[in-house]
Amino acid sequence: NLQESESENKLDGETASDSESKSEFGGSPPVPTSDDTPEVLNRALSNLSSRWKNWWVRGILTLAMITFFFIIIYLGPMVLMTIVMCVQIKCFHEIITIGYNVYHSYDLPWFRTLSWYFLLCVNYFFYGETVTDYFFTLVQREEPLRILSKYHRFISFALYLTGFCMFVLSLVKKHYRLQFYMFGWTHVTLLIVVTQSHLIIHNLFEGMIWFIVPISCVICNDIMAYMFGFFFGRTPLIKLSPKKTWEGFIGGFFATVLFGLLLSYVMSGYRCFTCPVEFNNDTNSFTVDCEPSELFQLQEYNIPLVLQSVVGWKTVRMYPFQIHSIALSTFASLIGPFGGFFASGFKRAFKIKTAEYNPFCFALHFANTIPGHGGIMDRFDCQYLMATFVNVYIASFIRGPNPSKLIQQFLTLRPDQQLHIFNTLKAHLVDKGMLGSLEDA
Repeated sequence: NLQESESENKLDGETASDSESKSEFGGSPPVPTSDDTPEVLNRALSNLSSRWKNWWVRGILTLAMITFFFIIIYLGPMVLMTIVMCVQIKCFHEIITIGYNVYHSYDLPWFRTLSWYFLLCVNYFFYGETVTDYFFTLVQREEPLRILSKYHRFISFALYLTGFCMFVLSLVKKHYRLQFYMFGWTHVTLLIVVTQSHLIIHNLFEGMIWFIVPISCVICNDIMAYMFGFFFGRTPLIKLSPKKTWEGFIGGFFATVLFGLLLSYVMSGYRCFTCPVEFNNDTNSFTVDCEPSELFQLQEYNIPLVLQSVVGWKTVRMYPFQIHSIALSTFASLIGPFGGFFASGFKRAFKIKTAEYNPFCFALHFANTIPGHGGIMDRFDCQYLMATFVNVYIASFIRGPNPSKLIQQFLTLRPDQQLHIFNTLKAHLVDKGMLGSLEDA
């Protein structure tokens, strides 16, 4: 038992400073000893070895989650946004609960209430910005919404200041340092969870393909890296995650790039996936019907001479989006896992052992929501990093000015402002020689 304890400490990277930190805050949480795997699975897999039992538990729950993912995609954008919100709240809850456990902060006055209040404030700000941006016509049509939109940022700032003042008033002499630790913990959690989920929704509005392909690539890489590592893994990859191997990392990369190409090819042919998600004011519903952009129209590309002798083709027909999918899948498989490594380092830094403990698979998890996988945050640690990359990628290489949004904002100006813009635009077109050619035509 002593040897096992020492090896576990080495695995978690505990040092003398960690021990001092534990004594300062009261020690790490105890390791739970319960197995949260459903009893029906325990009975069905009781004859298997621990290694294969864990493989089947993870596999069955993974298939269940993928099935659920397909269902919510079928239900449409509104359901997807609702699920993103629910996942965000659950991830916030898991990380904040860890903070309470690690720092033994249950007795801090008002802090649990303030944490959720700050979550409400940040969500009000981000979702208010999204509503104003994507539902501009609806907002301008309703007087209360128009007022809220006009003063949205001031209201958001006032709400945050209220929480800030409440925090200062709640400071207690004997808990100063602990309270500021938790204040910082809450804000870092908000930055990681709420901001990223907001970016996921922005990606969704660019077209469901920008939502589905990146998420699917992360899921594929997670599964294939596990499979390659399970069957062929021999060489450890990183100390933060001792079970990760180079074989799994490399195998996951090639499988994810191939998967991204195939999935992009299939989805690029359907308007429901490629068209931006827009709000139809006449029907008060979302629409995803448009003329596909050049990204989603088949084009012919010349194959490099080096590869022509290998594949036997000189040209290939593919969607331009498939080229972008190579960038997305490469990030998902090479950089995305670092989100998981970051989470592993975070869990080991605070000696988090609040997850399920199965006799055949010990792992550090954020929670025990999903048997064999851990908490919701354990499944979304890489997704949040991926969401940021996709949003930056779209802004840098894909998105251009949106004429319809410019016209909507133009129509809300005063008549004299509209006339000034009209004259300015007219003079610009005349200088360019475009207006004269149009009048002659």
